[in-house]
Amino acid sequence: MPRSMTGYGRAVKVFDDREITVELKAVNHRFFEFTARVPRQYSFMEERLKKLISSEVNRGKVEAYVSVASVSEPEETVVANVDIIGSYVTALRDIKDALAVSDDLSLSHLLRIPDAFTVVKREEDEEQVWEEVRIAAEEAVAAFVDMRRTEGEKLKSDILIKLDEIEANVSKVAERSPQVTEKYRERLYAKLKELLEDRNVDDQRVLTEAAIFADKTAVDEEIVRLRSHISQYREILSQNEPIGKRLDFLIQEFNREVNTIGSKCNDLEITKTVLEMKNAVEKIREQIQNIE
Repeated sequence: MPRSMTGYGRAVKVFDDREITVELKAVNHRFFEFTARVPRQYSFMEERLKKLISSEVNRGKVEAYVSVASVSEPEETVVANVDIIGSYVTALRDIKDALAVSDDLSLSHLLRIPDAFTVVKREEDEEQVWEEVRIAAEEAVAAFVDMRRTEGEKLKSDILIKLDEIEANVSKVAERSPQVTEKYRERLYAKLKELLEDRNVDDQRVLTEAAIFADKTAVDEEIVRLRSHISQYREILSQNEPIGKRLDFLIQEFNREVNTIGSKCNDLEITKTVLEMKNAVEKIREQIQNIE
């Protein structure tokens, strides 16, 4: 079944000391395009995420968001650089003695000392973090793909309805076209009879002119090709693989045949039918822009 290129998936997994959130969203795009927003310290996993997602997604502009939060011990701790602080205190008290100033040194003064404290990040096993992110990402991808399938099934249903409309109109053209030729022959015969008055009308001449007209306005080949395209479209829509590009190519063939019928047939009823077909083809074209 076809899959939509738009979709959303989210998964939250809690492990021993981490909570992992992975969100995926996508919009239409001619090719597969991937961007990721992950905490800077986990940038190493961006390429792995891309590989994981591209194994399930062929087209669309996909954005992934990853959050890694600690649920036990803090990710960062603050450590006092006692040796540095001690050196500052000693130096300040030497100044006090040398210049005979009062000693008003307090803890608040120590906080202003450059490099007095160091923020230490908790060491993490990159492979372990990735394994946890992978589990969450696979769950998010599953939800993402499921939504795409659901949306794709809706698109398929709409397209099949439009194909039925086009097929019905093709049958109308096939039925109407010989009638147009016959009406032309009758009008031609009447016109010649009027012009020639009492003289006999050359039936062979009328038949020849009608045959020339029929040849110029014949749409049998276009009708056969359109019916073939409709059959191919239905067959492609039943396949469980990326089909958007093939559908896009084939709808151009639909448009070409419909336009040719419109240019050949000088008949009001057929013109109206052609306009209905053009409208249906355009609706399909818009829908397949969202199919993977």
